[in-house]
Amino acid sequence: MSLDVTQVLLSAQSADGAIRKHAEESLKQFQEQNLPGFLLSLSSELTNEEKPEESRRLAGLILKNALDAKEQHRKNELFQRWLALDAGAKAQIKGLLLQTLTSPVASARSTASQVIAKVAGIEIPQKQWPELIASLLSNIHQVQPNVKQATLETLGYLCEEVSPDAVDQDQVNKILTAVVQGMNASEANSDVRLAATRALYNALGFAQVNFSNDMERDYIMRVVCEATQSPEVKIRQAAFECLVAISSTYYDKLAAYMQDIFNITAKAVRGDEESVALQAIEFWSSICDEEIDILDEYSSEFTADSDVPCFYFIKQALPALVPMLLETLLKQEEDQDLDEGAWNLAMAGGTCLGLVARTVGDDIVPLVMPFVEENITKSEWRQREAATYAFGSILEGPSADKLAPLVNIALNFMLSALMKDPSNHVKDTTAWTLGRIFEFLHGSALETAPIITAENCQQILTVLLHSMKDVPNVAEKACGALYFLAQGYVDAGSASPLSPFFQDIVQNLLMVTHREDAGESRLRTAAYETLNEVVRCSTEETAPIVMQLVPVIIMELHQTLEAEKLSTDEREKRSELQGLLCGCLQVIIQKLGGMESTKYSFLQYADQMMDLFLRVFACRNATVHEEAMLAIGALAYAAGPNFAKYMTRFYQYLEMGLQNFEEYQVCAITVGVVGDLCRALEDIILPFCDGIMTQLLKDLSSNQLHRSVKPPIFSCFGDIALAIGENFEKYLIYAMPMLQSAADLSAHTTATDDEMLDYTNQLRNGILEAYSGILQGFKSSPKTQLLMPYAPHILQFLDALYNGKDMDDTVMKTAIGVLGDLADTLGVHAGPLINQSASSKAFLEECLASDDPLVKESADWASIAITRAVSG
Repeated sequence: MSLDVTQVLLSAQSADGAIRKHAEESLKQFQEQNLPGFLLSLSSELTNEEKPEESRRLAGLILKNALDAKEQHRKNELFQRWLALDAGAKAQIKGLLLQTLTSPVASARSTASQVIAKVAGIEIPQKQWPELIASLLSNIHQVQPNVKQATLETLGYLCEEVSPDAVDQDQVNKILTAVVQGMNASEANSDVRLAATRALYNALGFAQVNFSNDMERDYIMRVVCEATQSPEVKIRQAAFECLVAISSTYYDKLAAYMQDIFNITAKAVRGDEESVALQAIEFWSSICDEEIDILDEYSSEFTADSDVPCFYFIKQALPALVPMLLETLLKQEEDQDLDEGAWNLAMAGGTCLGLVARTVGDDIVPLVMPFVEENITKSEWRQREAATYAFGSILEGPSADKLAPLVNIALNFMLSALMKDPSNHVKDTTAWTLGRIFEFLHGSALETAPIITAENCQQILTVLLHSMKDVPNVAEKACGALYFLAQGYVDAGSASPLSPFFQDIVQNLLMVTHREDAGESRLRTAAYETLNEVVRCSTEETAPIVMQLVPVIIMELHQTLEAEKLSTDEREKRSELQGLLCGCLQVIIQKLGGMESTKYSFLQYADQMMDLFLRVFACRNATVHEEAMLAIGALAYAAGPNFAKYMTRFYQYLEMGLQNFEEYQVCAITVGVVGDLCRALEDIILPFCDGIMTQLLKDLSSNQLHRSVKPPIFSCFGDIALAIGENFEKYLIYAMPMLQSAADLSAHTTATDDEMLDYTNQLRNGILEAYSGILQGFKSSPKTQLLMPYAPHILQFLDALYNGKDMDDTVMKTAIGVLGDLADTLGVHAGPLINQSASSKAFLEECLASDDPLVKESADWASIAITRAVSG
C-alpha cells in the first residue's frame, strides 16, 4: 500500500476536521493491514532530517503510543504485540531510533529518547536488546553536546521504564558514572548538565548499592549539592528535585550531609527564583513526611527509643528551620485565594510548617508564637495574614494541653477579624484557621476543657453564618469551619448545642447553594458538604427540620431534570449539581431512615425519590451515577422488603452499573448496592440472582476490570448466599472454583510493597466473607452436605494464611470466623477435618489471645462452635 506518510502525518494535524479525520483513518488502516511496515515507516520519518519537524514529532508520538497505554490490560496487549513482531523489523526500527539521537533537531531527539525507553521497558526484562546500554554509553564520549544530551535523556527515561532488578549492577554503575559525570561542574554545556541532572532523578532507584558505599555516596551527594549552585535556574531546580527524591529514598544515609543541605536550602529559599526555592522547601517537607511515618510506625509503648530508626533531623534543625519558614509566609501573592491551583512560596512554607508541627509536636509552639503575637495586629495585611497562617499551621501535632490556653485567647480575636478585617486575604485565612481549631481541638475525644461552650457557641455561629454571605473564597472557608464545628458534636447525643440554631444553619446553607456566584471557589460543593455533615450530626430533637428539608431537595433535583437544550458547559454544571443533590439525599435517607421515630413518615417520599434517581441514570455522567447508586443503596436499606416494588424498574440500571468496566468506581459502588439489596430484600431478591451472578462472574473473569473491584465482588457472593440460603446451590459450581483459585493466589502472594500487601489482604478478606456467607446461608438446611467437598480446601486456605504470617487484623477476624462457620454449619462432619488441619488449633489459640477485641470476640464464638463439632 503506497501512502505518503509525511503528508498523512501533516494532514492529521490539520485545522480542518474533515482532513484530520481522513488522515487518522488512513493511519489506522495502514497500522491494521501491515503493523511492521507501519512502525518502520514512522521510524524512518522520525529519523529523516529532510522531513518537516511536525511530521517527525507526530511519527514519534504514534510510535510511543503503539508501545504503551495507561490501562494495564491494553499495555499488556501492546507489549505482546511488539514481542511477536519479526526480529528483523524490530532490529531495523531500533537502529533508526538510535540513529535519531544524533539529529540536530531537538524535538526529534527527545521523542526518540522516549520511544527507545518504551522499547527497553518491554525488551530488557525479557533479556532482549542486551547491547542497548553499552551502545548508549559509547555515545557519552561523543564530542557533539547534542548527542550527549540526547543520550543522557534516554538513560533517564530508561531508568523510569525499567525496573532496577532487570539491570545488572555492573551496568548500573556505568550508567550512574556517566550521569554523574554529565552533572559535574566541569561540564561546559548546560543542556548536557541539565539532561544529566534530570536523568539522575530517575536513576536514584537503581543506586541502592552505590548509596551504601561511603565514597560513592559522598561523590554523588557532592555533585548534586554543587549542581544546586549552577548559574542555570533549570539545573538548580532539577538538582533540588534530586535532593527531595534522595530525602525519601535514602533518608537513613543523610546524617553526614544535613548541615550542608540546610545551608544550601536556606540560601535558595531566601534568595533564589521561586521554582528553585519551592523545591528547597519541599526537601524539608519530605524529611518531615519520612519522620512522621517512622514515628507513627514505632509509636507503640513497647519500642525503646534506641530501636526507632529516626534521626530527628527536624528536631535538630528547628531553631534555624522555623524562622526560615516564617519568613516565607510574608511572600504571599495578591490573588492566591482566588486561584484553586495556586502554589507559591508562602503556601509551601505554611504547608511545611504544618508538617514540622506534626513531626515535633509541642516544641514548635514557643518558636512560632512570638511571630504570631508580633504580626497579628500590624497595619499591613501581609503581616496579619502570615501571623494567622502560622497559627493555623501549628494546630495539628502539638498536644491539646499546650494549645488550648492559646486557642482560648485567640478565638475571640479570630471571630472579630473574620467579621471586621478589611482584607479578604486575612478573612480567608482566619476562617481556615477557625476550621482547624474546630477540627483538632473540639470534640468528645479531647481530654481538655471544651473550647466551645454554651456561652460562645452562639457567637461562633453568628460569625460563621454572617461570613457565608462574604465573597466566595471566604464563604467557602466559613462553610468548612462550620463543617468541623458540626462534626465535633457527632457523639453529643440529644444535647447538641447546635440544636437551637439548627433551622438557621440549614436555611443559611441553602441560601449559599443558591448564590449567583456559588460556582466560584467550590462554594456550592462546600455548602452541600457542610449541610450533609450538619444533617449527619443532627439529633432526634431536630429530626422534624431535617424532614422539612426532604421535599426541598427533591424539588431541586426534579428541576435539574426538567432543563432542556443545555450547552456542554451547562450540562457539566447540571451534572455536578445532580451529584451534590443525590449525595445530600443519601445522607438524609441514612439519618431519617435510621431513626424509628422518623422512619415511617419519611418513607412516604420513597416513591418520589426512587423515580428521580432512575431518571438521573438517563444522564450519562459517572459521578452522578455513583451518587445516585449510593442513595439507592441507602434507600433499600431503609425500606427493607418494601424496596421490592422498585426492583423491576431498577434492575436494568443495576446491570448497567455491574457492566461498567471503564468507570470502575461505578462498578464497585454497584457491587456494594447489590449487598445492600441482599440485606434489605433477603430471599425476595431471588428472581434477579441469575442475572446478578452471571454479571459478577463475568466481571471476575475479565482482565479489563480494575483489580480493586474484585474483593467486593467476592464479598457480594457471601451477601447473596446469606440472602437466598440453600437456593445458592445452583451457583456453587461456578462460584466455588473461582473462590478456590483466587484463594490459592492470594495465600501465596509475596507482597513486594505495602500497597500490594493491602490489596492482597483486601482480596483475602473478600474471599473469606464469601465463604462465611455461603456457610451461614446453608446452615440448618438439608443441603449442607453439598458444601462438604469444599471444606478441605477452605481449611487449607486458612492454614496457608496462618503460616504466611502477613494477615492484618481484619483478615484474622474474618478467617477465624470462617473456621467457626465451618464448624457451625457442617457440625460433626467438620470435626475430623478440623482435627486433621495443620494449624487450626494454633490459629484459634493465637486469636483467643489477641489484643484486638473484634478478633477475640470472633475467636470466642468460633471456639464454642469448634468444641461442639469436634466433641459431637
